[in-house]
Amino acid sequence: MNRSRFDVLVGVDGGGSRTRARLADMEGRPLGFGTAGPSSLALGADVAWRAIEAAIDAAFTDAGRARPAPQRLAIAAGLAGAQHRPWVQALWLAAPRFGMLEVESDACTALLGAHGGAPGAVIAVGTGSIGMAETADGERRTAGGWGFPAGDEGSGAWMGLRAVAHAQAVMDQRREGGPFAQAVIRACGENGLLAWCVAANAHHFASLAPLVLAHARHDATARAIVDAAAAELARIAAALDPAATLPLAWCGGLAAPMAPYLDAALRARSRAPQADGAQGALLLLLRRLGLGEHGDATP
Repeated sequence: MNRSRFDVLVGVDGGGSRTRARLADMEGRPLGFGTAGPSSLALGADVAWRAIEAAIDAAFTDAGRARPAPQRLAIAAGLAGAQHRPWVQALWLAAPRFGMLEVESDACTALLGAHGGAPGAVIAVGTGSIGMAETADGERRTAGGWGFPAGDEGSGAWMGLRAVAHAQAVMDQRREGGPFAQAVIRACGENGLLAWCVAANAHHFASLAPLVLAHARHDATARAIVDAAAAELARIAAALDPAATLPLAWCGGLAAPMAPYLDAALRARSRAPQADGAQGALLLLLRRLGLGEHGDATP
């Protein structure tokens, strides 16, 4: 591929809560960083692209550079929901005619960013949850990431759904109430819990996860939800690496808040990611262009 046709490389990390974009020159040197709202493909291609475009615009503003024509941009995007090919196809149809566009799952780019392309495992836990591992011989494994509400165990949306179920049971006196249930009911707004549930998506349910975590310190129901979420995340880790020999990194908005609730052995072999999924997307892009990690041409 003629790499001289591109002015800027763009790496995008998009999930159910936030989108990050990182810019780099053709040598892989960082230029700018921007964020925007959610771009999970479950929200629809048009919603995803608006968030991606907003994050890219913010990154160019941060870089102090004018945004070039789409044909001069090479983009790699790791997006939640990219395992579902019809959603990816819809995204392609909605996308501008970029010079290059690569779309992978957010787990793939998170894995690349977390370990710099080296073998390892990563679990992303935020609005949703998914894990991916790559062994020294190149074998890849994925666990979780089936989507809300059937999957995404241990995620913010998963916890929020259980918090709402508890609040519903309290409202019709199937369970005893308390400050936790009342906090959930208040968070769902003045139109009432039923109206909130009818309109809610994964992002809305995940917005309740901070309430669950805050009340887990003194409410048995909230603590049970958090403990169950931690157990589900441990199952993802075990499925990715049954021998527990790979370095394990955690990313996503709930990675840090959930860390104290993980099993001690799991915490002991966990590490912070080297870089985020947007940087992982840049690494993916450099590889697809036949460049090394720092932009040098590969042999």
